[in-house]
This record gives sequence, structure tokens and C-alpha cells, in this order.
Amino acid sequence: MATSNTNGIFAEYTKLISQFKLPGVDVGAFLESRRKDFEALAEANMTALAGVQQVGQKQADIFRAKVTELQSLVTRLSTPGSEGAANVGEGVKDALQKAFVDMQELADAAYRAQTDSIAVVTKRFAEHVEELKALMQPKK
Repeated sequence: MATSNTNGIFAEYTKLISQFKLPGVDVGAFLESRRKDFEALAEANMTALAGVQQVGQKQADIFRAKVTELQSLVTRLSTPGSEGAANVGEGVKDALQKAFVDMQELADAAYRAQTDSIAVVTKRFAEHVEELKALMQPKK
């Protein structure tokens, strides 16, 4: 769906730019460069979306695990002859340590998503600079 929408927008853009004839400007090369820009932005957006979905899934997994742990702790505490306060304190300590590890994993996943998206845009920017250099060279 995203591809067809991007193609539709680019088709309109192509029609608009094709109307103008500028001396010394290769309209075909200019349009090809803009097409690549659109594709890079679409790819960056898809990469960012995948990262957000991954972080959301990780959050849901962590939430389910914590609810299960809480249910287990409540069940152990409510049974006769249950653990003493020292064991409960140890359980809370373990839960906090796991929570910190989980938060680090979420931060790492978010960082990877941002890094991947920025890499796509940075790569296209470098290509764009090279294309502009080539277009600005005097024709022989």
C-alpha cells in the first residue's frame, strides 16, 4: 500500500516537473534523483515503524512476564506456611534486577531502530551529494 501511494505522489511530481524545460538541466536525472529520495524516505519510515513495533512487542512481553511473576508471588504469599519476609524481599530484589535488564533491552531496541532509520537517510544523502556533483560537472 505504501509503495503505490508513493508511486502516485511521484507520478504527480513527475508530471509537474516534466512541464518545465530548463537549459542545461537534465530533467530525467533530476527526476530519477527525486525518485530515489522518495524511496529512501519510504524505507526509513518502514524501518522506523518496524522498530516501534519491535519495542511495543517487547514491552507487551515484559508486561505479561511481570504479571505472571506477580500472580506467582501473590499465590505463594497467600498460602498457609508461606515464605518469610526475607524470601519476599529476595523476590522483590530479583524482580527489580530483571526490570532493569528489561529496560536496558528496550532502550537497546529503540536505539537500533533509530540507528537503522538514520542509516537509510544518511546513505541516500551521500548518494544525493554525489548525484549533485555529477550534475554540476560541465558537459564536454
